[in-house]
Amino acid sequence: MHVDAVVQDLLSRQGEIVDNLCDFLRLPSVSTDPAFIGGMRDAQTFLVNWLERIGLSHVQLLDGGGHPAVYGAWNGAPGKPTLLIYGHYDVQPPDPLDAWVTPPFEPTVRDGRLYARGASDVKGSTVIALETIAAFLKVRGVCPVNIKVFLEGEEETNSPSLRAIVERYGDLLQADGMVSADGSRAHSEIPTINVGARGIVEFEISLRTTDKDVHSGRYGGAIRNAAHEMARVIASLHDEDGAIAIPGLLAALPPVSVNARAETARFLFDEAAFVKGVGAHAHGEQGFSMREQLTLRPALDVNGMWGGHTGVGYKTVIPSTAHAKLSLRTVPGQDPDEVANALEAHLRAVCPPDVELSIDDPGTGCRAYDLPTGHPLVLAAKKVLLEATGQDPVLVRLGATIPITVIFQELLGVQTLMFGFALPDEDIHAPNEFFRLASLAEGLSAWPRLLEQVGELSADEFRLIATTDNKEPLVQLV
Repeated sequence: MHVDAVVQDLLSRQGEIVDNLCDFLRLPSVSTDPAFIGGMRDAQTFLVNWLERIGLSHVQLLDGGGHPAVYGAWNGAPGKPTLLIYGHYDVQPPDPLDAWVTPPFEPTVRDGRLYARGASDVKGSTVIALETIAAFLKVRGVCPVNIKVFLEGEEETNSPSLRAIVERYGDLLQADGMVSADGSRAHSEIPTINVGARGIVEFEISLRTTDKDVHSGRYGGAIRNAAHEMARVIASLHDEDGAIAIPGLLAALPPVSVNARAETARFLFDEAAFVKGVGAHAHGEQGFSMREQLTLRPALDVNGMWGGHTGVGYKTVIPSTAHAKLSLRTVPGQDPDEVANALEAHLRAVCPPDVELSIDDPGTGCRAYDLPTGHPLVLAAKKVLLEATGQDPVLVRLGATIPITVIFQELLGVQTLMFGFALPDEDIHAPNEFFRLASLAEGLSAWPRLLEQVGELSADEFRLIATTDNKEPLVQLV
C-alpha cells in the first residue's frame, strides 16, 4: 500500500487531530515549577494511554530521578531500521499571565493559529509524530520501520535526569537513529534541515563585599559595593564590539571552514528585520555575518543580575552581595569542561582579591551537536523535502541547545535528525505562543514520507551508510 493512503488518512482527520492536540495542551505540564506536578502527571497518563491505544507495546515510564520519560515500542518490521521518535511533554511556565490574550492552557484558534503554552514547543510537532505512527498502524497494520517512542519530561529544564534515564534504560533505547519532533524549521518558505545545534554551559556567580548591607551615607565612597564590582566583572566578558573577551576561550577555537560559511550563506536571512522584530540593534563579533554569529560562533550572555534594593521606592544601601546568571552557547571544537574552566579562571582573575567570589555550576552543560551531511536520515529528509517543495533543502544549524542530541550520541551512538514543524516566530517561551494549523498539515504529510523513505533501507544498509559516511559536518574544524 502506497504511503499516500497514510497521508490521506491523516489529512482527512485534521479536525480530530487538532482536538487531540488541544486535549494535550490543556494539561499544564510545567516541569520547572513544583506547583504544576499535577499537570505533569496528567500529561504522563495522557501519553501512556495514547501509546497503548494506538497499539504500542512495553509502554511505561522511564524514571531517572526527576520527571520520567514516557516510552513505547513497535517492533514488527524485522530487518528494517529501528528509529527512536523523540518529543517532550513538558512546557515553559506561562508567566506573565496578564500578557496572554486567551488563557495559556485553554487552546484557542485565531486566524489559522492555535494559541496555547506548548503549542509550538513542542506539543504540536510531537502530536504530528505520534499521529503518523498511529496512521501507519491503522491503515497498513504495520510501520515501515521499527519504532521506539521516547517522550521526555525535562527538556525545558535542560534535561537534568536524561543521562540517568539513558544509562539505566540503555538496552531498551538501542536504535539505529533518532528523529526528533523538537528542533523547529528555520523558515516558512525555504525548506531547511537542522544538522546541528550549539551546546551550553551555565553558571550562577555571586560576589560579597561586606558582611551585610550598609548605609550608603555612612559608608558610601569608602568601601567596595558588591553591585559595582559585579558590573565591572560583567563588563569584562566582552569587548566594545560584543565579541567574547576571555583568554583561552576564543583563541583555542579552530576557524570555521569555507564550506560551513558557504552553506550558512545559502539561507536567506534578513538581518535588519531580525533585530527590528524585537526592537533591538545589531551588536556582535566582527568578521562574521549575523547568521554565523547566531549558529557558528559561541555566545556568552548575562541572563539575569540582581543585588541590593530592587523593590518599589528607594533604599539607600550599599549591597553586600550581588548575583548574576550566565549562559555560554558553545560550538563544535569547544569542550564544556574546558570552557567552564576558562570562564572560571577569567572571573577569578578580574575579581579583586578582597571580594569573595562564589561560582555555582548546575552541571547542565553539554557539547554542541553535529549530524554528518551524508547520514541516511539527512539523505531521506532531503528527498522528502525536495519532492514536497521543489526546492533543494538548505542545511542549517540551531543557535539553541537540544541536550538529547548530544546525550544519545555520547551514550548510545545514536545520531538525531531534528524534524520539527514549528516556525521561529511562534513566540515560544513567551506569552501568546502559537502553532500554525498549516504547519500541522505540512508535518502530517512529511512525517509518513520520511519514515517510508527510511524504510526503503534494510537495517544493515542504514548502518553501513551511517558508519561509512565521509562527508564533512556543516562545521568543519580546520
